[in-house]
Amino acid sequence: MQHKPLSLTQVLICGAAIVTLSMGIRHGFGLWLQPITQAQGWGRQEFGFAMAIQNLAWGFMGIFAGMVADKFGAFRVIALGAVVYGVGLLGMAWATDPWVFALFTGVIIGTAQAGTTYAVIYGVIGRNVPAERRSWAMGVAAAAGSFGQFLMVPVEGLLISQMGWQTALVILAAAAMLIIPLAWGLREPALNAPGQVKRDQTIGQALKEAFKYPSFQLLMAGYFVCGFQVVFIGVHMPSYLKDHGLAPQVASYALALIGLFNVFGTYIAGTLGQKFAKKNILAFIYAARSVAIVLFLWAPLTPTSVYLFSAVMGLLWLSTVPPTNAAVAQIFGISHLSMLSGFIFFSHQIGSFLGVWLGGYLYDKTGSYDIVWYLSIALGVMAALVNLPVRESPIARRQAQAA
Repeated sequence: MQHKPLSLTQVLICGAAIVTLSMGIRHGFGLWLQPITQAQGWGRQEFGFAMAIQNLAWGFMGIFAGMVADKFGAFRVIALGAVVYGVGLLGMAWATDPWVFALFTGVIIGTAQAGTTYAVIYGVIGRNVPAERRSWAMGVAAAAGSFGQFLMVPVEGLLISQMGWQTALVILAAAAMLIIPLAWGLREPALNAPGQVKRDQTIGQALKEAFKYPSFQLLMAGYFVCGFQVVFIGVHMPSYLKDHGLAPQVASYALALIGLFNVFGTYIAGTLGQKFAKKNILAFIYAARSVAIVLFLWAPLTPTSVYLFSAVMGLLWLSTVPPTNAAVAQIFGISHLSMLSGFIFFSHQIGSFLGVWLGGYLYDKTGSYDIVWYLSIALGVMAALVNLPVRESPIARRQAQAA
């Protein structure tokens, strides 16, 4: 008996809702930087270190979450990730030691995000959506994560101001449990059943093939820069704005605008990925980010300039996600898509680790974020250049693999 794939509507609704919740929660973490460090008597480096560990754990554990989801389906991975997310948020609320805080905020929440975000969801999309609509569908899922930021960041700011930062985290822990029933909608037929994706490569063969292929390495390098830029801005921009005398709500509105405009940016990038070379789309995005940061630093810092910068960055924020993952699927196929996307994303998270940690470290050392802003500009130019030589055509592969 041949098993039918999940319907496109079901995959998009459940996948988009899961990403909305998971990414919406984590996009607001920058709002907790000052309340937590002031309440605990820590420097920004302690908070930045925990967030850096979170991004590293998210990327590293995403590899294994992708392997499990590729083999057994996404439902178990996502449901377990939701439970771990709730535990991590409660630990973040109640930890009083920097190392315990880093354990819950960093390792545990990062592990939870690995099981509830893009690598796993994109694997489901890749296995259930035809190739001619895959980039578009990935754009829809990425846009959902952006909508989560637009929807939830102002809510999180309101919760902090009205109920206190600890209670706000407890409420978010309860909200994370809503991911479990949504994951039920992504239950796939047994992946080794007749009619399902045939795996003519072992995990080892797939990894050896990918890591020897220069285009895979170039995509990883570009994604490293993506992580460095967006996590530095997402976590440290609220404090940067407050340091320069802007009201706290400016930061909340700025992050919300990034989320709102990224709904359009990711959808557009996914749609364009069906028509144009994905490497050119990526090169444009990275170059445009550098230009936007230069103009932001050059212009007088006012609420208007912040909102304009946030809108432009929003268009470019996660718009790298659909073309990058669609390129991986196009080059290597979908048999090990979640795992390969996990490795690409691990590179992203190494960049995230450096961006968020360097932001806190250099601020504590110099009293300024200037050096990290300049690094973000230079890295954006580099990422634009390394994406141009990527070859997107399907890899030439022997029909039969050695056992």
